Amino acid sequence: MNPKSSDASCPMNVLLRLLMGPWTTYILWTLRTQGSVRFGVLRRAVPGISAKVLTERLRLLEEHKLIHRHYTPTIPPQVTYSLAGRGAELSGVLDQLDSIARRWREEDLHGTPVDSSASALDSLSP
Repeated sequence: MNPKSSDASCPMNVLLRLLMGPWTTYILWTLRTQGSVRFGVLRRAVPGISAKVLTERLRLLEEHKLIHRHYTPTIPPQVTYSLAGRGAELSGVLDQLDSIARRWREEDLHGTPVDSSASALDSLSP
């Protein structure tokens, strides 16, 4: 689904539709943690994604200025991807999701819930 075709009167609708696209958050997280990477490295870092889908998602993310595609005209050509300004703005959100994922994994492994809902909510407040 093209986020531009959604209701433009609600910016959150556009943003959420973009971020909830298949593999989008995983791609952004990988670029957040690994920095500038080539296509093949990115594809290996996102297990299960096809080259076609990765190409489509990268084009969409570049169109929306979340990632930057850097082309170097060498033989063979070298293309790297990295977070652009808008993508970098999501770093805090991605880090929060990482923190929650790690806590949930620990809870699942040890069977003991860690009540950090207050601290997680506090860190999201402006």
